[in-house]
Amino acid sequence: MKSPTVRIQAAPPRRRLLAICAVVAIVALLTWAAVRWFGGKEKAPAAPPPIQATLVAAVQRDFAVYLAGVGTVQPNQSVTVKARVDGQLQKLGYTEGQDVRAGQVIAQIDPRPFQAQLAQVTATKARDEAQLTNARLDLARYDELIREQATSQQTLDTQKAQVAQLEAAVKTDEAQVSYARTQLDYTTITAPISGRTGLRLVDVGNIVHAADATGLVVIDQVDPINVVFTLPDAAFQQVNSAMRSRPEPLEVVAYERDSDRPLAKGRLVLIDNHIDTTSGTVQIKATFDNATHALWPGQYVNVHLYVAERPGAVLVPSAAVQRSQRGTFAWLVGADDKAQMQPIDVALIQDGQAVVTKGLMPGQRVAVDGQYKLKPGAKVVATSGPGQQGSGPTGAAVGADPAAASGNPAEKSAPENAK
Repeated sequence: MKSPTVRIQAAPPRRRLLAICAVVAIVALLTWAAVRWFGGKEKAPAAPPPIQATLVAAVQRDFAVYLAGVGTVQPNQSVTVKARVDGQLQKLGYTEGQDVRAGQVIAQIDPRPFQAQLAQVTATKARDEAQLTNARLDLARYDELIREQATSQQTLDTQKAQVAQLEAAVKTDEAQVSYARTQLDYTTITAPISGRTGLRLVDVGNIVHAADATGLVVIDQVDPINVVFTLPDAAFQQVNSAMRSRPEPLEVVAYERDSDRPLAKGRLVLIDNHIDTTSGTVQIKATFDNATHALWPGQYVNVHLYVAERPGAVLVPSAAVQRSQRGTFAWLVGADDKAQMQPIDVALIQDGQAVVTKGLMPGQRVAVDGQYKLKPGAKVVATSGPGQQGSGPTGAAVGADPAAASGNPAEKSAPENAK
């Protein structure tokens, strides 16, 4: 008897595929679990790098406040030397550009015609004086004769009139002599003031006239010398108050027009007696000692008129001052090198320096460059910037402005010839 044969039917292909997918999924799940278990937790995100910025420490010092204007240098006195009589120019007593003294001979006009005129009127005076002497003697004789009734009263009166006429003639002659001597003196032309001569306007040999408009030479007094400059009419009260509050004249410093080099230090002389309504400005005059001739007539200069002093002012470079809808602020970097927005009050900005009246203390560090990268709480690394003295996390340069080194801009502005 044959044993029965058992036949195993193969699984359908669909079931086989599902089994394979299940196995793959289980393996993947086990692999992920193993990685999570043995790999540990993910690392925390790295901290952002510190932000580089130029830092400057606030300083405290006295600060001089000035008003700036543009002025023109003018001679203290200016004289056009002219001839006062007509004649031929014989010689000149100066050279062009020479410093002359008051009373020094400048030119000589041919004196011979005037010498002859003086001699003529002098002779006429001598003649009339002789006639007057004789007429007085005759009058004395007629006085004696009239007492003896040896002459008539008419003759005596005629002689008295003759004496009076000759006395008047002598006085006229004296006036003529004085006039002729004055005309002769005018032939020698002297300098009316001390100063510097300019270009020669007339050469020797020319005929000059008293009516000539050009003159012989112009003499300008350049030591001392003046500067006339203008300020807006709004500055009048500030200048006027400063003048009234100080016993000494206000200090004025003149600078080169195209640079910051000081030329001379002087003092305020006056404020013009009216404000120009057309330009809305007021003219101000200052005088300067000018032994080295650093200032020259006609020169344009920048002028600083110092009107106030702020003792113990807290100063930062003007680049540190930022503005927002809430007002002015600065990026303050503390001891932990973290930035924060610090509201500040600024009284004025001058020469690249901001005078801070509230919000900062001396020594506190503020950013003057790279502020656009900063945000509150950001870590800051100090870098060196142009004009800064050093760098590093501790800080900061002092003296971003050249005036900071001297303490007083007025003192640092004084040139050698103004001392």
